[in-house]
Amino acid sequence: MTASRITQIIAHPLRATLAKVQRTSQGDYPAIELVVVEVVTSDGVVGFGEALARRGAAGYARLIEEVLGPRLIGKDPADRRAHWKAMRAALSGRPGGQLVEAIAGIDIALWDIAGKQAGLPVHKLLGGIGRMQVAAYASSINWLDDATVEAEVAAALKAGFREIKVKLGHPLKDAIARARFIRKLAGDDIALYVDANWAYDVDDALVVGRALADLGYGFFEEPIAPHDREGYRRLAQHLPIRLAAGESDYVASEALIMLQDRSLGLIQPDVTRSGGITETWRIAELAAAFNTAYAPHVGWSGAICVAASLQLAAAAESFRTFECMVYENPLRDAFTHPVVGEGSQLIDGKLAVPQGPGLGIEIDRDALKRFRIA
Repeated sequence: MTASRITQIIAHPLRATLAKVQRTSQGDYPAIELVVVEVVTSDGVVGFGEALARRGAAGYARLIEEVLGPRLIGKDPADRRAHWKAMRAALSGRPGGQLVEAIAGIDIALWDIAGKQAGLPVHKLLGGIGRMQVAAYASSINWLDDATVEAEVAAALKAGFREIKVKLGHPLKDAIARARFIRKLAGDDIALYVDANWAYDVDDALVVGRALADLGYGFFEEPIAPHDREGYRRLAQHLPIRLAAGESDYVASEALIMLQDRSLGLIQPDVTRSGGITETWRIAELAAAFNTAYAPHVGWSGAICVAASLQLAAAAESFRTFECMVYENPLRDAFTHPVVGEGSQLIDGKLAVPQGPGLGIEIDRDALKRFRIA
């Protein structure tokens, strides 16, 4: 039997305008960009991956096709760790940034191929823990006016969410008033979380965090800049609320620092940033080893990120909750068969994990053409 070989790696840079502008403390986001990576094998199996490329997706595509892809042509797609190391060696310096995000797209596609060749979903390849549905939270209530917020909370509750995440920013009095307003809208039985997108310094985060704890919020995500490690340690020592972070980290060695010092109660790597399934699984396993909750970050991503994140969530021992984005997103909603990770699919507050081989989704090639950046 002839061994399977990688014959082609194609990068599709995509852009889609959102139906509603998304606002965080960092600004407005009217559109999203990402790269879909297609890996073709000699035995006709095709895998798809996604690279986080919020801006400059066409540049990521060139990196993938001209620098990373040629290192893998003719190789066995099953040697995923070897391929990760080979791609990492393409650039010197500390791992991170565009390189690791680009690697993620190829790596996810290789896992999709492995699952298809084995006839198993990725979560089974990762060891399997028997989890077929995952608890999910609505993400995120916009940092906009009260009328918009009230409508978004009502929609999340109507969809059946029992957990909701809120965006907060400046000024502090408005942030605390917003947190209080949403607690009143949601009631005491709904789990509430906050994402500040590192809007605050340590002192401001202490003020907001104490207010959130008093209101019964469950976690406080990225209250300060992700590189302020000492700041996270100080917050963890003084706040009676779980701190969450990790979406801004690239590799397991970065996650290890905040797991070791116990400054995080919830770690949130993004599979399309953190080097794909290979490296993100290392982070999830480290989280289990340190008895720290794991919740995959999805954010403004596409259907492949959602599917890969669901596979990781299904297999991770310390999984806590899944980020289900509730805004209209063409790169999720019009991109796969079936649509994956959409709020209308909730059953008892949970999302089903795709059980087909690989990522368990089929890509709409017409959508690939429609959203491709020329």
